[in-house]
Amino acid sequence: MTPEERHQDGERAGHRPSFGEAFRFWLKLGFISFGGPAGQIAIMQAELVDRKKWISQARFLHALNFCMLLPGPEAQQLAIYIGWLLHKTWGGIVAGALFVIPSMFVLWALSFVYAAYGNIPWIAAIFYGLKPAVMAIVAVAVIRIGRKTLMNPIMWCIAAIAFAGIFFFKISFPVIVLGAALIGFLGERAWPNKFAAGHGDGSKSDGILGDEEELPGHARPSWSRAARISIVCLALWWTPILLVGFWQGWNHTLFKEGLFFSKAAVVTFGGAYAVLPYVAQQAVEKFGWLQTGQMMDGLGLAETTPGPLIMVLQFVGFMGGWNKPGFLSPLLAGTIGAFVTTWATFVPCFLWILLGAPHIEQLRGNTKLTAALSAVTAAVVGVILNLAVWFGLHAVFPPGHRIDYFALILSVITFIGMLKWKWAVIPVVIGSGVAGLVYKLVF
Repeated sequence: MTPEERHQDGERAGHRPSFGEAFRFWLKLGFISFGGPAGQIAIMQAELVDRKKWISQARFLHALNFCMLLPGPEAQQLAIYIGWLLHKTWGGIVAGALFVIPSMFVLWALSFVYAAYGNIPWIAAIFYGLKPAVMAIVAVAVIRIGRKTLMNPIMWCIAAIAFAGIFFFKISFPVIVLGAALIGFLGERAWPNKFAAGHGDGSKSDGILGDEEELPGHARPSWSRAARISIVCLALWWTPILLVGFWQGWNHTLFKEGLFFSKAAVVTFGGAYAVLPYVAQQAVEKFGWLQTGQMMDGLGLAETTPGPLIMVLQFVGFMGGWNKPGFLSPLLAGTIGAFVTTWATFVPCFLWILLGAPHIEQLRGNTKLTAALSAVTAAVVGVILNLAVWFGLHAVFPPGHRIDYFALILSVITFIGMLKWKWAVIPVVIGSGVAGLVYKLVF
């Protein structure tokens, strides 16, 4: 056996990774993490739990449920959490940063091409084909996540109530999430088996971070550590936003974007699919940074890049700066808007994890907390369904037009293909764009 083969076999056996080995994995993940949050979580499950055995199944699910409870992108937060468990604060920083950085540059380039040339007929035709594909992608995500989380009638009811609350009654995301957590917390007393989180196939799950391993020293809560983390993260979070305000004025679009997306980072729960309806409503209807069709185009662009699906917010920030640049050039304003938006979206994630994870690790095995987190996961399924319906209405029933049969047929084909034949996201997005182009050229 060669040294390289022994090294690979050691990874499968579950040896403790060095910082360099972990760094290489997180860098690789940043380039291959396609498929939105469901796909990214699946990649981490396959690599970190099943193959490398760096973390056990139970600890992985415990971390995932906590991240689902937080505002912001759960997949990136899960990476921060595991990176922190393995290699302390710097491990979390590296994992979270490399999860985002590759897609930042790719999406900036795509945003510029879209803003500068998107009104060219053939480019517009490609994005016309992307809209129904996006609708199908979100619908499939609802089904895949629901299969893993809605394990009994109570969880189905929580998901249905969450959907009805947000779709029909416009209840805010924080209220839905906190309500679900309360239901799980109280329901555990009456029906403990109904609110218990699943742990895979029920077999013992081992790993470097195993189920029974003693809490690492750096994972123990400390008031002094919490104070340091809070001060540093808050300073990093707000410094660029305040500098933009001093430079361009407090009424400039760039400062308003920093302020708005900082607020969104605090109040939007459930990951990208849950954030988008709130952001779309505010960015399109209140601020006028872009139009509904452009918002869907942005999601299509985000689906073609690695990294968190919530990177679509960078596209919103770019378009806001491009469309309302003030005295700056559109490209400069768009670039700064993209940076400020991305910064305000992702820096808070490090604060939530580095501050809260030690307490969550300490409470691992607490049945009441587990029940609350399971109920939140079920509610998120209903929130994602709301997004699928929202996109469907705008794609199939465009404003001022009758039903769009091309969009309807293409969305059905892509939906069936992804669900039944496991079509990957990237071929679906590319194929739908080509279909849109061909359709516009022919008709």
